[in-house]
Amino acid sequence: MAEHDETTTTLNTLIATLLDSIEGYQKSASEVENPRFAEMFNNRARERQQAVTKLQAAVAAAGGNPEDDGSTMGAVHRFFESLREAVSTKDDKAIVAEVERGEDYLKEKFEAALKHTDISADGRAAVDQAWQSVKAGHDEMSALKHSLNA
Repeated sequence: MAEHDETTTTLNTLIATLLDSIEGYQKSASEVENPRFAEMFNNRARERQQAVTKLQAAVAAAGGNPEDDGSTMGAVHRFFESLREAVSTKDDKAIVAEVERGEDYLKEKFEAALKHTDISADGRAAVDQAWQSVKAGHDEMSALKHSLNA
């Protein structure tokens, strides 16, 4: 029973965080001035949705009830408040910086989840696959932020 609880709890936490990420990317894409950035953000949102779908399937396979709503955790909430402020300025550089900060947070959540040893094999596979999206998104947004600051 501990494996079921650990798996579903961990995966649902990641799902909620990814749903927040999707919302952040979609909002940023709609507000950013540079069409290339908007395309990047929309692509990331779609990729994250695929990761969410796979994690939700793993939760269901483990007998759990998959999360289908974003989180209200403090750090995520603060990130979105900062993102809203950046978006309201229509400043691409500020938006990219906030998106990258959100990616840092998401990366930390996944790194913590990867350390859990009581996750089912299917759950682990879903986390590993989603991690590839998260790592790629983090690295892409970090590179973008640094290129704008150069």
